[in-house]
Amino acid sequence: MGLVAGGIATAAALQPAQAAKLQTKARIVFIGAGAAGTSLANRLVERLDGADITILDPSAEHLYQPGLSLVAAGLKPASYTQSKTTQWLPKDIRLIPEAAAAIDPVAKTVSATGGLTVPYDFLVVAPGLVLDHDAIEGFSLDLVGTNGIGALYAGPQYAAKTWQAASKFAEDGGTGVFTRPATEMKCAGAPLKHTFLIEDIAKRTAGAGKHEMHYAANNNSLFGVPIVSEKVRMLFEDRGIAAHYSHVLKAVDPGSKRATFATPEGDKELAYDYLHVIPPQRAPDVIRQSGLSWADKWTDQGWVEADKHSLRHLRYPEIFALGDVAGVPKGKTAASVKWQVPVVEDHLIAAIEGQEGTASYDGYTSCPLITRVGRAMLVEFDYNNNLTPSFPGVIAPLEELWISWLMKEVALKATYNAMLRGKA
Repeated sequence: MGLVAGGIATAAALQPAQAAKLQTKARIVFIGAGAAGTSLANRLVERLDGADITILDPSAEHLYQPGLSLVAAGLKPASYTQSKTTQWLPKDIRLIPEAAAAIDPVAKTVSATGGLTVPYDFLVVAPGLVLDHDAIEGFSLDLVGTNGIGALYAGPQYAAKTWQAASKFAEDGGTGVFTRPATEMKCAGAPLKHTFLIEDIAKRTAGAGKHEMHYAANNNSLFGVPIVSEKVRMLFEDRGIAAHYSHVLKAVDPGSKRATFATPEGDKELAYDYLHVIPPQRAPDVIRQSGLSWADKWTDQGWVEADKHSLRHLRYPEIFALGDVAGVPKGKTAASVKWQVPVVEDHLIAAIEGQEGTASYDGYTSCPLITRVGRAMLVEFDYNNNLTPSFPGVIAPLEELWISWLMKEVALKATYNAMLRGKA
């Protein structure tokens, strides 16, 4: 859920110079009209003349996912994250409002749920990921907003219901428990943002000493980048947020308000007045069933096997993976998509011309990590966990700054929308 405005200038440098469009009859099929698919489709329409572009996506609604954490903290309405899918798509493409039911990478076809089979010369796999709520015993989405349970990832209406539960907790006091899954996940900073925001709001609402805050980390760190993890640890310590390492949520008892966690020492329970649930995340079944997933890693999650620099499938070179579904070490944020899309564009157009692309994705990921209302840290990093600040010497990446908050709360959506149009 992170997209940094600071990348605009550099990303713009990746925009192709205005030149004659490439004439081609290539059949290009997209699975998914989210941020990744829509952005790339818009860019290809500007580069290609005569291409046959088809997009499969069953959702009539486009979701601005970076906004969900703001909705779940009462800072934005649910409508802030919602628009129509067709609003962003180029006119010169065909939209099939159905999901992909099967992919045959040998025959080079995609079958839609309605029975239509679409042949392709190139395939862009960008369906996003699946939230596996059923993996948590006792939990279901109809619990969100009741009995102190929140789940902001599930969508705008659930983010709004999450705020209903969180605001009651802020007013009443009690014990808050915040979780993250053991799988790869979209925007790994979101669990921390929600924890920080609700702690800040709760303290402002009921006053200090009325709340107990607990964060259940899935492993022995608080963030995948060591220097950021240490900074978060220090902030937790300063604000009295208890960290529970290697605690993975496995069951919820809404009646008794107890959450069960798998730990290396066996199951442990934590009582709560407010519980924030982020479920395990995995690739859609069609990816695994079509044989596109890695066979030797992430086997429980099914991410697409792809070269981490070109995002090209290692066994089927006419297939590219984009966004959340890509099986690369980093990159499940909107900011990552902004940097991945020009790379896939470069390699795909080169392939149409019978050449090899040269662009490379370095794992750039951005997380405007909100630490309180009005303050955030602009955390940017690459595959090697190097910090890669867009404003070196201007915005310190590990400082809680008002300007970093403004990027998340104000500038971010405009940047995102420009990306959807293929302009950033």
